[in-house]
Amino acid sequence: MLTLPELASHWFHRTPATLTPSQHRVLQSSLDRRPVARNPNDTYEERMTFGERLADAVARLGGSWRFIIAFGVFLLVWVVVNVWLAIHPFDPYPFIFLNLVLSMLAAIQAPIIMMAQNRQAQHDRIDAGHDYEVNLKAEIEIMALHDKLDQLRNDQLVQILGRIEALAEEIRQLESRG
Repeated sequence: MLTLPELASHWFHRTPATLTPSQHRVLQSSLDRRPVARNPNDTYEERMTFGERLADAVARLGGSWRFIIAFGVFLLVWVVVNVWLAIHPFDPYPFIFLNLVLSMLAAIQAPIIMMAQNRQAQHDRIDAGHDYEVNLKAEIEIMALHDKLDQLRNDQLVQILGRIEALAEEIRQLESRG
């Protein structure tokens, strides 16, 4: 069984001190014979604060067809009430109050959506790091299998050559006797 320094030298041509944390985790998981794969969503969602969850919910709602349709209906009702149905409209054309409401909504919604996008980018970086570790471990395991197959092939060749030499010796002895 190889040690961590031997694995680091063999696979990365480096000392354990110069390995990245990901490389160190992968080599340690190889030594321990445990998987490196995990679901990063579980740990990511556990660490989210209430504000982050709320921002994600607002971003999900604000970026949905349900919101667009509901808001379109709201705008249509606003215009119809203020133009045709109201004798004394509370927001006459050109709908200055509606513009104020829309500006306030955009001023609040835009930073919340940007916060959700930044968190998603962070989540994507975590996913990419995890994918790197899984791929690195798979690559190391495949190379280790190649090494084992090469060793088996070499052992078999040595055995076959030994048998051939033994047979050749027996043939020489038989010929010399007779």
